[in-house]
Amino acid sequence: MSIEEQVNEGIKEAMKSRDKIKLEALRNIKKVILEAKTKPGAGGEIDDAACLKLIQNLAKQSTESAAIYKEHGREELYMQESGQLEVLNSFLPAKLTDEELTAALKEIIARTGASSMKEMGKVMGVASKELAGRTDGSAISAKVKELLG
Repeated sequence: MSIEEQVNEGIKEAMKSRDKIKLEALRNIKKVILEAKTKPGAGGEIDDAACLKLIQNLAKQSTESAAIYKEHGREELYMQESGQLEVLNSFLPAKLTDEELTAALKEIIARTGASSMKEMGKVMGVASKELAGRTDGSAISAKVKELLG
């Protein structure tokens, strides 16, 4: 079952169970997927990898919003945003631990033959594609600098 189909099934279930937070999160996912599918040049189709990238962007926005709500003492909005973030994260692959990230990057560095900071771009290009959705770009960048520095 594709991610888009899972979202549609989740919407039905959330409507039946009257789960407003889950329903809103799933509708947001569906909206972004529809926008991506109807964008000029998209061809009306979108694969699961592109869906994951869209959901990852939504999760990042949701995390930032939750932090702002918490900072300003808006507890109700913070709880709502956190609930939506849980739904978004349920579609994303498990995050890499620090040890897993280090091991994966060491393997990528060995494969690309990078040996200095001048070749960081080469490593980042490969790592960003291979580790997409499993960790964020800033964590990859920091770890690559540490390993090449």
